[in-house]
Amino acid sequence: MGRREAPPSDEVEITVQNASRGAAADGSRGGERRRSEGKCSKDEEFRPFRRWPPVLMPTFIAVNVLLFAISMYVNNCPKNSSSCVAGFLGRFSFQPLKENPLFGPSAATLLKMGALEVSKVTYDHEAWRLITCMWLHAGFIHLVSNMLSLVFIGIRLEQEFGFLRIGPLYIISGIGGSLMSALFIESTISVGASGALFGLLGAMLSELITNWTIYANKFAALLTLVVIIGINLAVGFLPHVDNFAHIGGFMTGFLLGFVLLIRPQFGYVSQKNVPIGYHASAPKKPKYKTYQYILWGISIALLIIGFIVGLVLLFQGFDGHKPCSWCHYLSCVPTSSWSCNKSSKSVSCMSSQIGYQWNLTCSDSGKTKNYLLKDATDAQILELCTQLCT
Repeated sequence: MGRREAPPSDEVEITVQNASRGAAADGSRGGERRRSEGKCSKDEEFRPFRRWPPVLMPTFIAVNVLLFAISMYVNNCPKNSSSCVAGFLGRFSFQPLKENPLFGPSAATLLKMGALEVSKVTYDHEAWRLITCMWLHAGFIHLVSNMLSLVFIGIRLEQEFGFLRIGPLYIISGIGGSLMSALFIESTISVGASGALFGLLGAMLSELITNWTIYANKFAALLTLVVIIGINLAVGFLPHVDNFAHIGGFMTGFLLGFVLLIRPQFGYVSQKNVPIGYHASAPKKPKYKTYQYILWGISIALLIIGFIVGLVLLFQGFDGHKPCSWCHYLSCVPTSSWSCNKSSKSVSCMSSQIGYQWNLTCSDSGKTKNYLLKDATDAQILELCTQLCT
């Protein structure tokens, strides 16, 4: 997931999800894997596992950047506002900072592009939003933060395991983050790749566990990775951050890691790569250890059950906060420095039209302003009303 915004229909609050960038690039991979002691030539180093060229992650980055550019083109801030940021960019200029402080489009544009909004999934049966929202970003800052994370984490994983494993891991984790977010968010919309990125972090942890025997410096690697994950999840306790998407993506990626990132044990790989003319004296080792098969089976079962139950609850209109009154603390912990209460409020305006001239009056403040609009849409009127009343 990524970034949460207030729905254009009733609030203007902007909330965001952040993913770590770079910090997990090396430490989370732990110590070096042991090298096989099979015989090799002096100039040759035995490589038990193939290194893959990164293809998919750079493609995902390009798609995210392209869709952000399209979002800004569709947004066309100068058409709806006279106080756009970076006006020299024309229709690519950003919404006013009081509406979107991350330098991006409006909530209405994001919703039009495919942002996750619970009522549209539940009542309008637009389940595709669980997928499309992970490719959208609320602003330039949001985009850069997530794409840097994808560079340092995603590309490293793709080099180790290949696009056929990391691609499904990334996408399914993103859907898992969207699903968890939809079960707990109420009246906000959500966009961003943070759920998928936390899935990659979760998979790195489970990969370390399931391939435990082939790691050197195991406990140092585990401690480093746990600290990095803990810090990133702790960011979700700040206000305006959808930590439910982080948690859902992390849990999904953690289970998928046991399924997709399992490695053969080194004894099996060493015997398989014995040079011609040499005969192994030790008995043939199995490809995987028993505990790897057990973790694989349990993870598959939990993933299937979790997605089925989650989707059924979502389409039944389930609100996760009702049976779990304390769950809201997972996404925001109030302190003396900030409040977790919604700072936004419903806005409404009285409008009148003469030709292309529109007059809007904020119902709360009585503030009035005239606008020149041709073929104005309801979304445009709502955006102008929001700007007028805030």
